[in-house]
Amino acid sequence: MELKDVVLILVGCLTGFINTVAGGGSVIILPVLILYFGLPPTLANGTNRIGIFIQTIFSAWGFKSKGISPFVFGFWKSTLVGVIALIGAIIGSKIALEIPDALFTKILSVVMVGVLILTLIKPKPPQLIKNDPKLAYILTLITFFFIGVYGGFIQAGTGLLLILALSVLNNLSLVQSNALKTIIVFIFTIGTISVFAIDDQINYKYGLLLGIGNAIGGWTASRWSVKKGDKAIQIFMVVAVLLMAIKLWVF
Repeated sequence: MELKDVVLILVGCLTGFINTVAGGGSVIILPVLILYFGLPPTLANGTNRIGIFIQTIFSAWGFKSKGISPFVFGFWKSTLVGVIALIGAIIGSKIALEIPDALFTKILSVVMVGVLILTLIKPKPPQLIKNDPKLAYILTLITFFFIGVYGGFIQAGTGLLLILALSVLNNLSLVQSNALKTIIVFIFTIGTISVFAIDDQINYKYGLLLGIGNAIGGWTASRWSVKKGDKAIQIFMVVAVLLMAIKLWVF
């Protein structure tokens, strides 16, 4: 095993942990794949999906082992949310394949800053939504379609958006949001992998190595106290992501 392979597994552990605890790990792994491993942006985007897919399996398993069901809304309602996100993700993936790589890097650098802002803001659910669970669920389906489009397009920061939507619209705890997030991401990643694979935009070796690290990080994070890790991860991401955003912008 080469040094780069070890580096990729270790980075995968870190990003798998971040993805599971809060979300946003892809804003780290995408620049690493592009700048350190030399993958074109679209190929890096597709390769990252393999690691994410493997991670969600182990994250959900970890949550389940601690007595937290990923199917917060019940099996069918939770699955439907994931399917709606899947439809959006397929559309987003097709958009990602059509734009030039140079434009993709610019968009990614801007998205990184936006993700940081969303990470630091903690919006409260409107009272009307809090008092009407059916309305909250309908709005969740609509919102998750568009998050799916975004996730299929870039992936970076999708977990954060999912957590924000679940907590704002459904008043779920961070732990519940994270658990449900793993199922939703698992479902829509099937679609994104299919789209990128058909266009031959996946490096399977790097994807599987990344998946090993993501699995370890996801399993560990899902069993670890979420609240204890939030603040430290946010501080780390503010520094790391801003630096990478600047580097990508001038790349």
